[in-house]
Order: sequence, then structure tokens, then C-alpha cells
Amino acid sequence: MTEKPWSSTAPPADFRPYVEASSTLTEFSLRAVILGAIFGVLFGAVSVYVGLRAGLTVSASIPISVLSISILRAFGRSTILENNIVQTTGSAGESVAAGVIFTLPALIFLGFSLNTEYWRVFFLALIGGWLGVLFMIPLRRQLIVKEHGNLLFPEGTACADVLVAGDRGGSFAGRVFWGLGIGGVYTWLMTAMKMWTDQPEYQPSWFPGSSIRTAITSEYLGVGFIIGPRISGTLFAGGVFSWLVLMPAIRFFGQNSTVPLYPSTIPIPQMTPDQLWITYVRPMGAGAVAASGLITLIRTIPTIVAALASGLKDVRAQRDGAAPQTSRLDRDIPMKFVLIGSVVILAMMWALLTFKPIPGATTGLFANLVAALFVLVFGFLFVTVSCRICGLIGTSSNPVSGMTIATLMATCAMFLVAGWTGGAYAALAITIGGVVAIAAANAGGTSQDLKTGYLVGATPVRQQIGLIVGVLAASFAIGGTLLLMNKGLERYTPVVIPIQIAQLPEGVRVEAQTYMHSGKNYVLVNSLGSSEVPDGKYLYDPGTQRIEIQWIQGIGGERAPAPQARLMATVINGILTQRLPWRLVLLGVFLVIGIECLGVRSLSFAVGSYISIATTMAMFAGGLLRWLVERGAAKKSDAESEVSPGSLYSSGLIAAGGVIGLLSIVIKVLEDAGWMKPDTFNVGSQWIGSLATNGWMGVVMFLLLASTLFVFARKKLE
Repeated sequence: MTEKPWSSTAPPADFRPYVEASSTLTEFSLRAVILGAIFGVLFGAVSVYVGLRAGLTVSASIPISVLSISILRAFGRSTILENNIVQTTGSAGESVAAGVIFTLPALIFLGFSLNTEYWRVFFLALIGGWLGVLFMIPLRRQLIVKEHGNLLFPEGTACADVLVAGDRGGSFAGRVFWGLGIGGVYTWLMTAMKMWTDQPEYQPSWFPGSSIRTAITSEYLGVGFIIGPRISGTLFAGGVFSWLVLMPAIRFFGQNSTVPLYPSTIPIPQMTPDQLWITYVRPMGAGAVAASGLITLIRTIPTIVAALASGLKDVRAQRDGAAPQTSRLDRDIPMKFVLIGSVVILAMMWALLTFKPIPGATTGLFANLVAALFVLVFGFLFVTVSCRICGLIGTSSNPVSGMTIATLMATCAMFLVAGWTGGAYAALAITIGGVVAIAAANAGGTSQDLKTGYLVGATPVRQQIGLIVGVLAASFAIGGTLLLMNKGLERYTPVVIPIQIAQLPEGVRVEAQTYMHSGKNYVLVNSLGSSEVPDGKYLYDPGTQRIEIQWIQGIGGERAPAPQARLMATVINGILTQRLPWRLVLLGVFLVIGIECLGVRSLSFAVGSYISIATTMAMFAGGLLRWLVERGAAKKSDAESEVSPGSLYSSGLIAAGGVIGLLSIVIKVLEDAGWMKPDTFNVGSQWIGSLATNGWMGVVMFLLLASTLFVFARKKLE
């Protein structure tokens, strides 16, 4: 009887791995691990950049697989199992970065500086990343093997298809490289040479309070294409509701107001669209995102119970010797190593809290041990949730923010009971929640990688070792990228706010008595939740006895808003200080409840209502383009759609936007340090005059970039 051809979506009865268990192909080679670690560093940095700007990340496994196939082939013949080790090791960078950017930048919004916290970020990323890998190991056989056919793991299945296609030959790599090249040139001309504005905007005078704007970056276009018209459309719908319904409504009803309306410090008629958004819409969006995340989490409780029960059953079977592992395809890291590793991580977390404590957070040795145990318990719980959700709907829909909020609420509740309500304890709460978020995010990515390995016939233990190496490599780059963006994108703007330094308003505190800026000494003050001074960091001049400069750090500014991290800071600060604008938050909560009652999943809409319409409009353009490309085409499976020519080209656009965007930031840092002449590459106004600042020029160039995506997406792969 003729054997059926290999298929990643074959039913359990007919499934067989692409590489048989008896095969002795090269797998865990030194070159594969080194290349994977390099990709982990690169894509970890790119994911930080894109995630802080867009508020979400996309799977890096497919572009890494394509690049690995091309690069290893150039150095001699490679095997499909080697390429799988490269993508497994490299994709850990994107997963860990997702958890980091959702949480740790909140330290900035809580009044702490990240510029001196590289090693704290490194160890938190390392602890969370390793926790996600270790806790996934006992779940692999239940979720990956036994649930084959029920849990699809769309990104993992798509990645397996890419690896098999590369093994058989094809034009996958060329499509990614075209995206890298064209997207790189576009981003360099826009960000470094300033040939056109990166955010065209229109504020209609006939509709006060509204703003129509688009951040015309290659990465947003690529992200929108990959997530598709449905998700990008829902995100954009949230933006439309906030920027074209809520904000004009606030301006209309407050047009005759002469005094500020809490939490604003400016009368509504004098507020710009950005001020309306920051002051009134963001608290509503925070409530919406928190509520939708928790609703999503509640829906997964049955899967949590089932996966935990099955996982514990497998652990007992292995302990009693009733689950022999004779095949290469069944070989995991031993459970003894998982238990020892968990104890080591517990000790690392305790040591970090004990020997490098949050300044001002006075906790004892026992309290630090309880916090470390809390991280382990919530980490295992949400690793299980994350892996199950990723198996059902994919990594991109993993509600890490909802799990993190649940962790933070439980942590803050215990802090309130203990009387720990100061700003230092808010930073301690985000430290605990951050590790859980990183573990959940990395576990979701790990489950996709192990699914890819199961389909192609990889050895699980070697993949798991590769993931541990990848987390270590990526952790070095992630902390550095955070610091680089925070420093490179910062700016100082003049303001005038009279205050009495001896009697500061509630919510305002002195952060540093001496702060040098432009050769002059100031007092650095931080405002969070004040009714008199808008949130932010300010430079107070003792001579004039007033605030004269606002220090806008790079993360949290217009070019790197970090929406999830700001949400975490809002939730923590509001609970601990009990100054959260609850009425605005509850508006967002009941908005989500109304949307859920309509039968619509609310998470994407809530996120869209919380972030800038500039981001959601650009991503909607990518999603709309995908709809045009696929219009009239035969319906494909999830796995096939992930490996479409347009998705490969979009992966190149995303990588190009991140790499060139980071390069532009490095150039700015070098210019500020005096190592390069200011505006070395900024020649846009010299070459094309006023066109460089004309919004229509940017729109035309973005349409040209979109047209290249349309052309490459319609061109079939060979």
C-alpha cells in the first residue's frame, strides 16, 4: 500500500512526523545553537522596539526559519532538524520580549528610572523566561502529543510547513529578504533622512476634539497584514470609538467649561486631542482592557483544570515508572531537572528581592520568600493557561495582559492588607507581575516551538535546551534595547507650573534634589495621580520657584507609548493609592460588558480603544490590504494563511522597521553624546523643501509601500 504524503494537519490516526524516530540527522549542532542565539538577540531587540510602539508583537518563528534555511545553506548542506533548532532558540527572544514590554516599562510611569536598572531587567527576563520553559515541559505530552488534532497551534503548524518547504526547496527566503530590503530603505528615508513625516495628521475644525492620524511605519503595515482584516478591523473600531466619538463628545459637552474637570488640570475647551485622550480616554480604555482580559481569563478556567489534572497524572506516571520513554521523539528534560530548576529559580527570585531590593521597599527575608513562591504558583497556573490558549487561537491572541492584571490585583490586595501602599511597593508589585507575564508569554511561544518539533520529528529535549540558551541570549539584548529607546527617544519641553516645593500637592514628590540639565541644576519631581500637576517628571527651578521643564522619557512618549505597561502602572497605582478615577474606569468596564452581550469578543476592541488611532489605522491598512489580496481566493486553513507570500513579505517589513528604527535611535544617541555631528543624515528639508514636512507626501509614500506588499502578496511562491 502506498504511504500517504506527509501533512502537518493529518488526523491523529494518520499522522507521522516528517523525520522518522529512527533517523540520525544532525540536529543540535554548534552552528545551529550559535545562529539561533544571534537571532534571539536580534529579534528580541526588534520585538521590544515594535512592541513598545504598536502594543503587540507577532511570532518570529517563521522569519527565523526562512533566514536559517538560507544562511545555513550558504555554509553547506543543513538538515531540517538543524533549522528547527535555530528557530526554536531564536524565537525565545520574541516571546520573552513580549512579557517584558507589557510590564517592566511600568517602572517609568511609577516614578522610577530604567536607565540604571539594566541588570534588574536582565534577571527578571531570565527568571521569567526560564520559568516559562521549565513549566511547559511536564505539559508537553498532554498539550502537544495527546491533543494533536484538537489543539492546532497555528503558528507552530505554519512554521513546520515552512521548514518542510525549505527542506524540499522554494522561494520562501527571497520573499522575506525583499521585505527586509524595501522596508529598510523606506524606514531609513523616513526616520533618519526625514524625507517625509512619519505621522500625517488632520484635525478637522468642523469636528473639535477629534484627530485623524496614521503612523505610517513599515512594521505597522506588516503587523496589520499578518493579523488580518478581522482583528485589525476590531482594533481600528476601538480607535474610531475613542478618537472620533468619545473625544468629540467630551469636547462638545465641556465646551463652555471654565474650570478643569478631574482628572484634568486644564479646562476642556483648552485641551488638545492628545490631552483629551491621555486624561479621559486612557482611564476608560484601561478599564476596558482590564475587564476584557479578565473575561478572557475566566473563559479558560475549564481548560486550566483539565490541563493541570492531566499534567499531574503524567508526572505521577513518570515517577512510578509507568511511562517509559524509549523513542527519541518522546525524550524530554527529566522531571528531576524541572524540579531542581524550579528551586533554583525560586532562589534566584528571593536573592534578587533580598540583595537588589526596590529602593524604599522594606521587606523581610520571609516576605521575599513568600513573594518568590507567589511567582512560582501564579507562574505555573498562567503557563498552563497560556499554552492552552495558544494551542486554540495562536500566540497573537494570548491574553498575557489579563493574566498579569489578575496577578497584580492579587498582589496589590495583599500589599494593602500589609499596609504597603507607597510608590516603592508599586514597583515591587510590577516586579512580581512582570516575571509571571514573561513566563506566560514565553510558555506560549515555547508551546508553538514544541509543536513545530513534534510535526517535523525533532527531539524535544534538544529543543528545550535550545530554548534555555535562547532565553539567556535574548535577555542580554532586551534590557539594553529598553534602555536605548528610553534614552534615545527622550525630550525636554518647556512648561510653567508654579508649585511650593515645601508643600507639594498630593501625588507629587521629589525624586532627586539635584538634576543637571543644560549646565543648570534643578530639582527632579514626579507627579502621578495628582489633581494639580499632570502625570510626568518635571524639573523644578529653585530660583524661580516653579516647574520650568517637563522631562518626557523615551518610553511612554509619542514614539514608544508602551500601552500595556502604562495600563499596569495605572492599575497598580490606582489600587495602592486609592486615587484611581474609578468612574472613568467603570465606563470602560461596562462598555466591554455591552460589547460581550452583543456576542463580540471584546479584547481587540478594548486594546484599540486604549492605544492611539495612529497605530490602529496603520494596522487596519495592512489588514484591509490582506482582504483585498485574498478576495475571491479559495479559503485556506490557518496554517496555510500564515505561510502566505504576503505574510512572509510582511515579516520582512516588520524586521526592517525594527532594525532600521533601532539604528536611527543609536544615531540620535551618538549625536547627543557629541560623537556625531547633529542631523548628520537629516537632509529631507534641504533636498525637497516643504515636501518633507507635508503630510500628503507621507501618505503617498505609505501607499507606495502598501502597493509593493500587494504585488508580492499576489505573486505565488515557487
